[in-house]
Amino acid sequence: MAIQHVTLGLVFLLQTSVGTLGNCTLLVHYLSLPFSGLRTRPTDVILRHLTITNSVVILSRGVTQTMSALGMRDFLSDLGCKVVFYLHRVGRGVSMGTTCLLSVCQMVTISPWTSRWAQHKDRAAQNTECSLILIWMIHLSLNIIVVQGTSSNLSQKNITRKKTLGYCSIAFQGGIITPICVVLLSVPDVLSLGLMLWASGSMVSMLHRHKQQVQHLHRARVTPRAAPETRATQSILVLVCTFVTCYALSCTCHLCISLSKNPSWWMVNLSVLCVACFPTVSPFLLMSQSPRLQ
Repeated sequence: MAIQHVTLGLVFLLQTSVGTLGNCTLLVHYLSLPFSGLRTRPTDVILRHLTITNSVVILSRGVTQTMSALGMRDFLSDLGCKVVFYLHRVGRGVSMGTTCLLSVCQMVTISPWTSRWAQHKDRAAQNTECSLILIWMIHLSLNIIVVQGTSSNLSQKNITRKKTLGYCSIAFQGGIITPICVVLLSVPDVLSLGLMLWASGSMVSMLHRHKQQVQHLHRARVTPRAAPETRATQSILVLVCTFVTCYALSCTCHLCISLSKNPSWWMVNLSVLCVACFPTVSPFLLMSQSPRLQ
């Protein structure tokens, strides 16, 4: 076995192990909040779902990609490939939608009572669970499209328009069907990304105004009240910036794979590494930024 295969396999194994451990640790923390006497905030509920989706993204491709990198070939059946790619796509989509909801919820939470968002604060807190269920339902429904085109390399089906992605293959329908599927799968991602950037920009503007107020309060020797909210907002902004960076890298890799007739081994594996970067790093960012987790 080539040294690069062993090295890449160990990298996938390390990424999968560290990411799963971090997300499980964070999930246990959020599940134990009702029993610890601490008040459960709407963002805690969202972060609980985020740790679950991160774990799904990491485990769905991390384990199989490790096996593939270490030399195992064609170890999944058609059903296995469909399940792995479906879970991966659902986890990735829900992770994006949950991160978007997190940034919007925090933006509404820190908005001053004089703003037009003040009247939505209580409603946002009450509708958090419903919004999360809606995000899950959208991606569970839409990504059935992925299942139809995924098959094992062991499959005897004679499909000419397909791309081999290591241990599985994805078939492309001809005509107008493929563009329609791409649009359907892309619309939730584009909307989530747009809302995420808008909410993040709004929070940066609010933090800037808050900083100016804090400077005035310091000069008046008064302790500012909004320090916890400010720290929470900064933590979410760091999380969103990390997500956007990882998402941009992942999209670049996916674009290169889509434009290539025969994607290279390195490009396929790099794409999986980039997709799993945010789920692996995010729990440690949250633990380092939040005083409740230290």
